[in-house]
Amino acid sequence: MAETKRDYYEVLGLSKGAGEAEIKKAYHDMVKKYHPDLHPGDAEAERIFKEVNEAYSVLSDPEKKKKYDTYGHAAFDPAAGAGSGGGFGGFSGFGGSGGFGGFGDIFDTFFGGAFGSSSSQRRGGPMQGDDLEAKLSISFEEAAVGGKREITYNRIEKCPDCQGSGAAPGSTVETCQVCHGSGQVRTTQRTVLGMMQSTAPCSACRGKGKIIKKPCNNCRGTGYIRIRKRLEINIPAGIDNGQRVIMRGYGDEGRGGGPAGDLYIVFSVAAHDIFQRDGSTLFCEVPITFAEAALGGEISVPTLNGTVAYRLPEGTQTGTRFTLRGKGLPVVNSSRMGDLVFTVLVETPRNLTAEQKALLAKFSGDTVSSKYTKRMQFLNKLFNRKK
Repeated sequence: MAETKRDYYEVLGLSKGAGEAEIKKAYHDMVKKYHPDLHPGDAEAERIFKEVNEAYSVLSDPEKKKKYDTYGHAAFDPAAGAGSGGGFGGFSGFGGSGGFGGFGDIFDTFFGGAFGSSSSQRRGGPMQGDDLEAKLSISFEEAAVGGKREITYNRIEKCPDCQGSGAAPGSTVETCQVCHGSGQVRTTQRTVLGMMQSTAPCSACRGKGKIIKKPCNNCRGTGYIRIRKRLEINIPAGIDNGQRVIMRGYGDEGRGGGPAGDLYIVFSVAAHDIFQRDGSTLFCEVPITFAEAALGGEISVPTLNGTVAYRLPEGTQTGTRFTLRGKGLPVVNSSRMGDLVFTVLVETPRNLTAEQKALLAKFSGDTVSSKYTKRMQFLNKLFNRKK
């Protein structure tokens, strides 16, 4: 009965109202954890796996999710009368708990699977492998110029000993005599619509349609093993911290002829002791002397390819920013280069000699106030404020 079922959000470990991306991720995580192929003979894992699939079949469908959020399990219980204004909530509502799986299974019930899209066929068909994620830490310089690196990660592949059959070499896989290889059995139940048929996974073969009497020792009858994989990857020039590269088909191998999942490489770029970045633009600070600021002149500015000469104008103020075009980082997958923006900081000298102090005192006394524009503006504002 509907009231005995666990909340679908609870089954997937989610909060009420979780979004599509959260639901999908939670589903994939739970499938990887409880898939029967990874727990042969474990009835509890098989029960949870079925529960997870049932929850996902509802929460991944916008219409079903909307009804579930409104009516809960009653939205899919034909006897409850919930759904659309006291009716049965539409035929799509039977997918969660009634065992019909939507229009496909209802047509399959009456017409013997002629529509070719029933859930029983989907369960027995090819299954895509899971996507994987690997983290790669690189230096700031590697991110700037790109290159190649080798990574290692865990991947599920077809067992080389049994070639994915799950049977020990030299033995055979037998067709299940209960479901005759379909992986599904039909049951008849009484509903408000009368006597109707539904399908369920075969308990004799756990929905696989085959019986393995002598399991492969290498994979323990699952047909798949987890291996440590080595892979050389290209580091795109200009890659930023947290960005990722997709390696198509390098995730877990698919089952039943399904395609492999993808591998996502997530980059962690180390900080630089001189530069900061914003996309392809580099930033740094360059200390200069009082004389360089006042008189102008040539200074050395650091770049990722060594220092370059830059001529400062006379009267440069501390905090002034200058831009070197094309001296930043490459734009990923482009021939364009970012800029380098440097800020000059005038450093006040310390530990002056008596002679140096005297010279500065004479300079200060000889310098008229009009030479200090910002100081005069500040004093004028301060004087007018006191008035």
